[in-house]
Amino acid sequence: MKNYVQAGDTITVAAPYDRTAGQGAQVGQLFGVCVGDALSGADVALKTTGVFDLTKIGSQAWTVGQLIYWDNTNKRCTNVATGNLLIGAAVAAVDNAAGSTTGRVRLNGAARANEA
Repeated sequence: MKNYVQAGDTITVAAPYDRTAGQGAQVGQLFGVCVGDALSGADVALKTTGVFDLTKIGSQAWTVGQLIYWDNTNKRCTNVATGNLLIGAAVAAVDNAAGSTTGRVRLNGAARANEA
């Protein structure tokens, strides 16, 4: 096909804010995990699919299969839909202890509107 560009599981965009490799980033309705470090406005490759350990709210318990959202204000994952972007689903249970600040997420790779 002459119009095929790429698979889309990794895209290059302008970083919306300073990021380091492994951190999540939201650009409009796209979400991905940074492949490398980037300052705000610089090109960064975002991996939009796959399973990643990402920063989450420590006071939330997650169950396997639960929908996970990106809280762009606080730059972390949450199970709260309101005002946040759906990014995927939890693939491992995690407790709600204050120190449980990492959750395992399977990214859905889709551009989605913010949840109401």
